[in-house]
Amino acid sequence: MSNVNVKRGVIAILTGGGDVPGLNPAIRAVTLSARREGFEVLGIRRGWGGLIDLVRDPMADNADCYQILTNEVVNKAGRTGGTFLHTSRTRPSHVKRASVPDHLKGRYGAEVNDLTPEVLANLAWLGVDWLIPIGGDDTLSYAVRLHQEGVKVVAIPKTMDNDVPGTDYCIGFSTCVTRTIEMANRLRTSAGSHERFLVMEVFGRYAGFTALLPTMAGAANRCVIPEHVFDMERLTELLTEDRRLNPSRYSVALVSEGAMFKGGEMVFADEAKDAYGHAKLGGIGDVVSAHLKDLSARYNGGKKVEVINQKLGYLVRGGDPDAIDSIVPMAYGNLALDLILAGIHGRLVVLKGGRYDNVPIEVVTASKKVVDVREYYSTERYRPHYRSFEMKPLFLVTSER
Repeated sequence: MSNVNVKRGVIAILTGGGDVPGLNPAIRAVTLSARREGFEVLGIRRGWGGLIDLVRDPMADNADCYQILTNEVVNKAGRTGGTFLHTSRTRPSHVKRASVPDHLKGRYGAEVNDLTPEVLANLAWLGVDWLIPIGGDDTLSYAVRLHQEGVKVVAIPKTMDNDVPGTDYCIGFSTCVTRTIEMANRLRTSAGSHERFLVMEVFGRYAGFTALLPTMAGAANRCVIPEHVFDMERLTELLTEDRRLNPSRYSVALVSEGAMFKGGEMVFADEAKDAYGHAKLGGIGDVVSAHLKDLSARYNGGKKVEVINQKLGYLVRGGDPDAIDSIVPMAYGNLALDLILAGIHGRLVVLKGGRYDNVPIEVVTASKKVVDVREYYSTERYRPHYRSFEMKPLFLVTSER
């Protein structure tokens, strides 16, 4: 039995995975338009977590699982970064025994449990007619599962890595690039003052867009990305030459967290894995910095070059959204509602070739979106590579390889 008074219908929104600027504007856009059309809007809290923790009892306190969204609520948060609905990396189809909610432990005792039946029952109990998940490929891969189970899903792509297939743009990417350029420009003053290498580690597990685009914009001399295994000697040689040619005697490298060099491995912060099987990355910047310092003497007349090493991490995903991550989420939210009004579901709203559109949600699990190395990256020079900008999309990289 639902405890929600419905009008035209009920739309539920959730945000999963990492936080990025632009989530709250997307929630605001959906809510304002949906309520104007007569829908009730629910915000599911903590991503998919709210849909497995919910207790189907009218007397239960489910305030940590969902909230009714009003114009007042979303207007207050709509201009800010992060997600006021909170987020998690919960994967309902693969819940470890220790993470099964207490009220479900009697029914689910396997080492790994599929709680999808509970998610479906909870959506029905809430009276949800339409579901709008906002997330990256992990969050949206479970949305594909729910679509296959008959849930009316319209998804919105979000990730600063910009690696959701099917779309040229994911919410959070522009602000990430903007912050990276800002941080590089701040840190280069110290690098120049002390005549050092500057190494900055950025997000990017499998795709190097967050390193490639800032480098193309002039934030760094070189970048190394997950799509190409680089040579540490060659990187040192290039950065030393860049430093020598710079009147201020410094050079800058951006390192994707998923990058690997010959003879090395992907660097993990710890051995723990999230619900999607991903170990937390972090530390390749430390490794690269140590090798740069040790190898630099070979290319610098026998003298080692000191390194400033900075992991940008959450500095580039925190704070308010930039202009693009205020405008695109607004458009994506309204696109999602337009589909709902037309009775269309099982879709992902996208930007392709500079135009807003939608594609089948199955594209999320059907392919991978990574840097086309041959088209955009020089494996000899470790920097962006391009022939012409004519007819390229805004951020150059596209949804097609």
